[in-house]
Amino acid sequence: MLTIKDEGIILEPTNLLFENEAVLNPGCIEVNGIVHMFYRAVKPGNYSTIGYCQLQGHKVIKRLNHPILFPEYDYEKQGVEDPRIVFLDGIYYLFYTVYDGRNALAAYATSSDLVNFKKQGVISPQISYQDAMDLIRHNHLPKRYFHYQRRVQQHHGPDVLLWDKDIFIFPKKINDLFWLVHRIMPSIQVATFKDFSELTPAYWHEYLKTFERHTLLDPRYRFENHKIGGGCPPIETEAGWLFIYHGVGRTFLRQRRYCAAVALLDHTNPQKVIARLPYPLFSPSSSWERKGSVNNVVFPTGALIKNDRLYIYYGAADSRIALKSMVLNDLLGELERYPNP
Repeated sequence: MLTIKDEGIILEPTNLLFENEAVLNPGCIEVNGIVHMFYRAVKPGNYSTIGYCQLQGHKVIKRLNHPILFPEYDYEKQGVEDPRIVFLDGIYYLFYTVYDGRNALAAYATSSDLVNFKKQGVISPQISYQDAMDLIRHNHLPKRYFHYQRRVQQHHGPDVLLWDKDIFIFPKKINDLFWLVHRIMPSIQVATFKDFSELTPAYWHEYLKTFERHTLLDPRYRFENHKIGGGCPPIETEAGWLFIYHGVGRTFLRQRRYCAAVALLDHTNPQKVIARLPYPLFSPSSSWERKGSVNNVVFPTGALIKNDRLYIYYGAADSRIALKSMVLNDLLGELERYPNP
């Protein structure tokens, strides 16, 4: 079993209006020894913006007193949520979920300096859940896909758009293509393309018709039997791409529990899973992970390697941001024990 160090709480809400309810689910990137953290900031009424701070080690050395990204358009009027940050070919890509109170879609913004971001708009399929499921119905998919369709339509109306969350790219082009991770419940999928301009309605129409080809990971183990979703942007190692995701399982009391999980993906074809831990990487255990805005949640969204240690930043109980670490080679060694069948 792995030795995982609990580095403790890194960031908590303040009295500022935009983040006095919760801070959670950060995207993190290190530049010249400084960790730049972009985090979901929540005010009463579940309205979200994206806040920003800098850390040196585990200490906050700078924190803005206003959001760096906030709702400006109708499709994001209730919030911009759960950022992930990736640097590729001289550009910082900030991916996030946009929510208008009914529809949850994926969008991104770009920057050259981590200060000024330009929103690039929605890139996930803007198609009704019903129409999307009609397109993928002939892919021989498990019935649970249609279970989630019914649940979302029940809560948000029959014309609700296809929910698509937990989105980010690999930090390197593979075979000259972007690899975009996203999540249409309950599994994790991947889309490939040469340029973001290709993500048109026609692209997504064809993608959904061939949906079974695009699965990255399906729920497999008991701790993730409800659904899974992308966590941290993948990290390239000598053994392959280290992919940290979240798994949601039902407890014996039918309560949901969010855990961190991990898989190892092939260098040149990330849809080839080399290994996958059959148990959670870590689970809610501390009081501040078990009690909060949403109980029993650890939600990893940012990971860095420093001095041969892997550091994972995560949302704890949807209320605060915390950090865990482990020896990278120990994790890779543990993964070797569980090759993908």
